[in-house]
Parts: sequence; C-alpha cells; structure tokens
Amino acid sequence: MSEANPVRPGDATFTYAGATVELTDAATILAAARVGPVVLLRGAAWPAAVRWVEVRVSSADGEDGPAHLFTGEIGIADQERVRSLILGRDPVGLLLSKRIEAGDPVVTRIVDGVGAVAVAAYRKLGLDWAAAQPVAADRASGRLVDADLGLAAEISYDPSGTVVRLRAAVPREEVNPDHLRSFVGLTLQAVLEIAGPDSLRGRRYTVSREPLPAVPVTTRSVTLDQVGGLSDVVSQLRQIALSFQHPEAMARWGARRPQGILMYGPPGTGKTMLCRALANEIGADFREIRTPEILDKWLGGSERNIKQIFRDARRYRVPTLILFDEFDSIISYAGAGGDAASQAINAVAGIFKQEMNDLIEANPNVLVVATTNFPHRVDASLIRSGRFDVKISVPKPDEDGRAEIFRKMIRGLIAAHEQSGFRIFADDLDLTALAQASRGMTGADIKEVLRRVQLAKAMQDARTGGQVAPINQHELIASITDLAGPQTG
Repeated sequence: MSEANPVRPGDATFTYAGATVELTDAATILAAARVGPVVLLRGAAWPAAVRWVEVRVSSADGEDGPAHLFTGEIGIADQERVRSLILGRDPVGLLLSKRIEAGDPVVTRIVDGVGAVAVAAYRKLGLDWAAAQPVAADRASGRLVDADLGLAAEISYDPSGTVVRLRAAVPREEVNPDHLRSFVGLTLQAVLEIAGPDSLRGRRYTVSREPLPAVPVTTRSVTLDQVGGLSDVVSQLRQIALSFQHPEAMARWGARRPQGILMYGPPGTGKTMLCRALANEIGADFREIRTPEILDKWLGGSERNIKQIFRDARRYRVPTLILFDEFDSIISYAGAGGDAASQAINAVAGIFKQEMNDLIEANPNVLVVATTNFPHRVDASLIRSGRFDVKISVPKPDEDGRAEIFRKMIRGLIAAHEQSGFRIFADDLDLTALAQASRGMTGADIKEVLRRVQLAKAMQDARTGGQVAPINQHELIASITDLAGPQTG
C-alpha cells in the first residue's frame, strides 16, 4: 500500500477514564483544519448528564502568528439533573445542598455552572480539588491543563449554564497529533466533571474527520465530508449550508441566502449526491421532483403540477431542499416557436419563473436546486440571479480527485465489511496508480469499478466456500481497463 496515500487510516488508540478512544488520521485532521474547520465527535453517545459534545479544529492568524485553534463544546442536560449528580458525588455535596435549599443564589450558580465554577466552591471551602483529578486543573484561571504536554484549555460557560466551552491555541509550526490527542483528553475530563468519575467507563469513541460508517454509505446518507474529488464544489456548498444554519447572522447583516442553485456538468459526476449531502449538512428534508411529476399530456396539466409543487413548498415548516433533477428535461429552452409544443414549453417555463420570483420571501425554509447535464438547453432568463443565484459547475475529477474518490470509497467498504479474520482489500493498493489508470472516469465509474470486483470476489467465494484472497491492485486495474474498454473502442 502506498505510504503517500494509504487506504487504511493511521490509527492511535488510547484509554481515558475507562473509555477507549481511537484517533484516526490526526495529521490529516490538522492539515485539513488549515483550509477550514474540522468537526469531531459529533453524534457520539455520552452519559445521561451530557446531551452532546463537539470538538472543532480550525486555523487563524493570532497576535503571535498563525495558530491551530482547538475548541470544544459540551451540552449539559437539565440543571436539576446535573445539580443532583454533582451534589451526590463528593463530601461537599451535603453542605452545598443545604445552601441551595436555603435559597443561596451564589451557591446555586456555582453548582449549575459545573466544572471550573463548581471547583471554585472547593477552593472557597478550603478543599483541594485539583489533587484528585487525573488532569491538572488551574481553577482560579478557569483552565484545564494536560500536565504531560502542557496544553492548557480555557473554560467558559454559556449564560444559560447549559453549555461548557473549552479553547486552546497552538502555534501552527509547533502543532502535532499529540496536541489533538491532548485536547480530546481535556474535553473528556470536562465530561467526567459533569457526569461523574466513572461515567465514561466501557465506552468507545472514534475521533475522525470522516466518520467511518457501520454500513456502506448510500446517496441517501452521504455527507459533504464523504464526498471525494470535488473540494471546490464542496467548499461552495459548505458556505450555503452556513447561511442556512446561522439565520441570526444573516438577519443581523440584512443578508439573503441563495434561493436557488443550478448544478451542471457531465453525467456521473455526482450532482444528485451533492444535493443529498447539502440537505444532510443543513439538516433539511429532501424532496426530489422528477419529470413524470410535472409533465402531463393534457393541456394545462403541467402548469397545474408546477403550481401545486410550489404551493406545497410555501407550506413547509422545516428546512427543505427541493431538487429538480435533469432540469432540462422538465423545463426545456423557451423558444419563440409558434407551434403547440413550443407554446406548452413556454407556459411551463413561465409558471416556473413566476413561482421562483418570491419563493424565499414566502418561505425562507426552502432551497431549490436544479441539476442538468445540458445547461445550454435551459433558458437563461429562467436561471438568472434572483431565481438561481448560484451556478456550480461539477466537472469530472482530475487525477488527485480520482485518488481521493478511490480512497474514500475503499475506506468506507473496509469500515463496513472488514472484521476479525476477513479483509476485503489487500495491502498493495496504490491510489496514485489507480487514479492514473482511471483517466476520464467519474465518481459513478469508479463506484462501478469497485462493484464489479466485489461481485467477482463474492461469486468466487460462493463457488469455493471461502478462502478467497482480498482484492488487490492488479484486480482493480483490470476492472478499470474492462470498464474503460467499450468507451475507447
């Protein structure tokens, strides 16, 4: 397997307070954070007192030069539950309980704040909290400190007392995977202080830029992190997702997010998949409109269908992405012909224009996306700014893009299917060579290359009853050649 582009991630596993933590591709996470924020631990399962945990790695220019920023957020369950957990786990609990019962507002805030603020109560009562903790604590300054590496995380609290925040910065030239591991440990320490000293025992956490799936990734479940070979397109879609996720910032500046997006490019480049990934990134419902839902052989039927689709869209009460796939087959070029067919096409296009004019004002929860392989077939007035504000070209992937697609698809298959005693891929894979051999192929083509090899192995397994060797480099190259053969003949 090529060291420059390994398929199996470089993992480091460590234990913390009885939990097993698997840190995947820490160097890749740090490199990606130079380009944009990387979110980790989202969606993991936590003790009952903790609702959610999110660790974010990003890059910024500070007073002392470029630095990597590590930030963590811990969402806390309702205050009464957290309060009872804290009060019940140490000798100060009884005293604090009596003060809370007596209505002492200062002590109540101390307990509700959890973590560093709770420790201030220890110090106020002359007790030593830090000596009992596995990570050194400088509570007077509101910090957690890793005694081995010296990484210090500043702690702050949401005014509501339901979110604990950690923040640490490391100069870019000094940062290394140990800093990421250390910050994850500090975050887990904060979880322990909220949920109790044994609350993480027996749990397992994977810290990965790309959450490895327990089942194969499908178009329905895909996220932007799992899209390979289209970094520029993904970057644009992340910006659109941000405009959806932060309406308060949009309102503050009087900004309007895009109402419509047109994606165009050759077949098989992943336009529909990108739409699904964008919907998942936003947390939006996904509604796909296909040609038969609109076009009707009866006079006026198509226009009525368009109006009904948009009438429904104005009623959606949750974020919804509406996809008009193969848009050119639904709304062809609105020509100037006088025959009945041209008049029908113009009527459908005209209704579509009218409905798009004020959709975002009527319902800001809706985002319209249209995809086409033939943008020249779509009337320019139909997709002008104000209707489709963003136009994104989705090209065939270049060599680096194809290597990235192979890497992500193969890694997903490994995560979904490999188990003790069974390996689906050999160790001789060279992603660079695979990318060179698959020149001109799309993501859909690469997926078909893998499907054919998987099927051949499964048939061989069925015939022999097992003992089938993993898929190797030669077999993948052969599948690429086989798929490309008819295209070059």
